[in-house]
Amino acid sequence: MKKAIIGKKVGMTQIFDEVGKVVPVTVIEAGPCVIVQKKTEEKEGYTSVQLGFEDVKEKRLTNPEKGHLEKAGVSMKKHLKEFRLEDTESLNVGDEIKADTFEEGDKIDVIGISRGKGFAGVIKRHNASRGRMSHGGGPVHRHAGSMGAGTSPGKIFKGKIGAGHMGVEQVTVQNLDVVKVDPALNLIAVRGAVPGPKGGIVYLKSTVKNNG
Repeated sequence: MKKAIIGKKVGMTQIFDEVGKVVPVTVIEAGPCVIVQKKTEEKEGYTSVQLGFEDVKEKRLTNPEKGHLEKAGVSMKKHLKEFRLEDTESLNVGDEIKADTFEEGDKIDVIGISRGKGFAGVIKRHNASRGRMSHGGGPVHRHAGSMGAGTSPGKIFKGKIGAGHMGVEQVTVQNLDVVKVDPALNLIAVRGAVPGPKGGIVYLKSTVKNNG
């Protein structure tokens, strides 16, 4: 992984490419982010940088968070995320990472929290089949059905599908194309949809090429 940044999903729109073809894109407000911490092979056993995004009032943070940011000598940040980069030698605490760290044509992975869908039944949540609609089916057409044997084992095994809270899960969409970068407005347009609602925090990082 060569490049990374924290951003906020603005929403979806469409732009036109060179031949006039419509391209659906998601617009992301990427950065500016500041390097809050730098880890090295000698001290921590691996190399990485921690980025901070979006200013926040000091009273919104805990004392450990404030101390961590004050030690770095940066302003108070709401979101922190650590990224393992290949080359961290040229990066230092206090440096800014902006949207122009990515270029048009880059392949990236976008990580976000999916939209919440509330309480959902087993058919919507797990794509289960419904019961027969013929006579005698009863008012249980969309119920989960049998949970398992009664006496032995006498319990429901973990992982059994059922109704419950749907959404609000970490989702990674891989191999998306960076279509346009606007450094002045800190915006990145990515081909296709990315997880999360408008205003949701997303993490952008370079796609790791698989040579196998």
